[in-house]
Amino acid sequence: MFTLDHQLAGSPPVSPAAATAALNPAQREAVYAPDGPILVIAGAGSGKTRTLVHRLAHLVERGIAPENLLLLTFTRKAAQEMIARAAYLLADSSCRRVTGGTFHAAANLLLRRYALHVGFQPNFTILDQADAEGIINLLKSSLGLGGAGRRFPSRRLILGVLSKAVNTGTTVSDLLEAEYGHLLEFLDDILAIGEHYRKFKQAHNLMDYDDLLVYWRLLLREHQAVRAELAHRFEAILVDEYQDTNPIQAEIVRLLAAPRNNVMAVGDDAQSIYSFRGADFRNIMEFPRHFPGTRLIRLEENYRSTPEILHLSNAIIAPAPEQYRKELFSRLANGGRPVLYAARNEGAQARFVVEKVRELRQQGLAEAEIAVLFRSGFHSYKLELELAAHGIAFEKRGGLKLTESAHIKDVLAHFRVLCNPADRLSWNRILLLVDKIGPKTARNIIDRFPFPAEGDDNEGLLAGHLEVLADYPAGKSWQAGLQKLLELLGAMSGRELDPMALLELVLAYYQPIFQRLYPDDYPRRQRDLDQLRPLLSTYHDIRDFLADTALDPPAPDSVATGAEPGRLVLSTIHSAKGLEWDSVFIIHLAEGKFPAAQAEGDDQYEEERRLFYVAATRAKRNLYLIFPREVAGYDRRSNLCEPSSFLGEVPPRLLQIAGSCPGAGFLTAEGWATAGRGGTDVASPASRTAPAGPGIAGPGKPWQPSGSPVASGQDEEVEDLAVGMRVQHPFFGRGTLSKMTTPRTVEVNFDRHGRKVLHLDYAKLRKA
Repeated sequence: MFTLDHQLAGSPPVSPAAATAALNPAQREAVYAPDGPILVIAGAGSGKTRTLVHRLAHLVERGIAPENLLLLTFTRKAAQEMIARAAYLLADSSCRRVTGGTFHAAANLLLRRYALHVGFQPNFTILDQADAEGIINLLKSSLGLGGAGRRFPSRRLILGVLSKAVNTGTTVSDLLEAEYGHLLEFLDDILAIGEHYRKFKQAHNLMDYDDLLVYWRLLLREHQAVRAELAHRFEAILVDEYQDTNPIQAEIVRLLAAPRNNVMAVGDDAQSIYSFRGADFRNIMEFPRHFPGTRLIRLEENYRSTPEILHLSNAIIAPAPEQYRKELFSRLANGGRPVLYAARNEGAQARFVVEKVRELRQQGLAEAEIAVLFRSGFHSYKLELELAAHGIAFEKRGGLKLTESAHIKDVLAHFRVLCNPADRLSWNRILLLVDKIGPKTARNIIDRFPFPAEGDDNEGLLAGHLEVLADYPAGKSWQAGLQKLLELLGAMSGRELDPMALLELVLAYYQPIFQRLYPDDYPRRQRDLDQLRPLLSTYHDIRDFLADTALDPPAPDSVATGAEPGRLVLSTIHSAKGLEWDSVFIIHLAEGKFPAAQAEGDDQYEEERRLFYVAATRAKRNLYLIFPREVAGYDRRSNLCEPSSFLGEVPPRLLQIAGSCPGAGFLTAEGWATAGRGGTDVASPASRTAPAGPGIAGPGKPWQPSGSPVASGQDEEVEDLAVGMRVQHPFFGRGTLSKMTTPRTVEVNFDRHGRKVLHLDYAKLRKA
């Protein structure tokens, strides 16, 4: 959460009339819609940020006080940018008073004020992932779980289970049964750890990332006076990327918006791809039910991609059984059709990408305008080797955030005990930095610290802790080190110091420790420490810095990581959402790779489809779809690989087949149909499913073809197939028929190859 103290750009702003004229009709409808619930379905590249900015400016211009507006986003940067643009649009700095930021940042801001209502002190510490895992590990040991020679889930897995249960609104037992069946034998132990973890955090005034949302919801649920106060304050709520909300976030919006229900949610159901983080596709689909009288507005004009890329993107998402129907279109100049290449194997796939990247560079395209996207991180390994062999520099997206590095966490721990002396986890960390002090001694010291009593302030509690340190019977080997720590903490707490002064004190103390702990690579790590100075220079209160780094950790910049700007980008599709490039390659579009083999059930399969849609809509001008015909198995033997079933749903006329592509024979009429879910032309939405309601496709009457002749050679006993029947396929082997998608399309779970969808006019399927 932030307060924007922003100087407006030096150039004169565009007049409001001219700015409004730049909006298209759908955007104007959203901007000037009357109060009440509004759902804006914003297709990829359709200018949703511009729409939100104008809506925000319109509400301020209409007379709503900026401090009575709540803007919820999924990144701090997005909220800052929107508020700054709204202020510029109005040529009025009052927009800086808008309450804007992420859900977690908003929760942090409000809980600092109302913490006592939910059993916490306002100076609670926010735990990051590593800190939370450390507590889980501590609890495992204290409860006698795990240990040498005992098989027990890792601390990361336990924390992941507890977190996912919270974010998906399910119980731990139900979650284990659905997704972690191998952990059911540890159910009682995991529940015990979860309960001790909750009590530990409350006793030590700690909250993890999930707690911020949990306690915000609890505050709204159980304290009607607070809820009424906040609902009265926020006259209008705007939520960006609503498809990425989890059940807790959606409930917070509903509680906060009632009874006024003046909420605008902007998002795209076709880009809901974060269920692994707890995001729930149902939230955006059920918005009209939760907010009766919702005005539904579709943004369909795309400002990013050529029409040919959009035709393909529309075809990718069209077969989705449940969606808000929309048809992306573009007024940009026509371009080439997306290219499909069937590579002989993974090596040929990598060589094709390298060859095309070279061609694009020769045409004058910068490497930074090219990206290779993939379903999973390991899919790029072969390509990375090929790029390196040809001297093509690349950047692979991912890695640790700056404040997740061990040496940065060491520094921040000193700030944390200053702001929250009850944070025993940070005390443990800084004591272990003292030479010769081990875990046992650190624990003995911490056990002597007085527990906070009601009415204790930070200064008094810290003074009590420092007395314990001064009186502790120090051993000769570490007495000098403990004395230096005491001197540092005394200097930090003796007077009000700005963050930069505190940082210089800590760095001066930490430098010799740092070089002792990391003798081999401390020069490289030093660049990370140097990054703290520019980061802290913008803060006036160290508490704000700690909150922001916990809520939205900064990534190391190019100086800290050694990365150079302007490199080719390799990225998972999840990391690429919200970004765009001139030219995009999507690799490993093969069954078992994309969709992933683990995508079981309709919900997971449809999320994989949305992932493919997100990948395709990242491209502006050139799009390449590539799959290998052979892949190396775990036994290092080559196995035949089928093209992705999603490719089988795309009309061949929308693609340009690479002329020299080996194994392209599957692109005959018969081969194309058996490659995926049939050859129906998905350019016509009516050929799929009757809409269940206005603008929403859902379970309706299946499409009835006028005639579906059986292809020559097809066994006529397919007419007798039924769900649950065992069937045989000449390539996939035996399986169980699980669904009749249309009268001539079936879904089969094969024993060795997983789920496939086959068209009966072409697939040689028979009873087993």
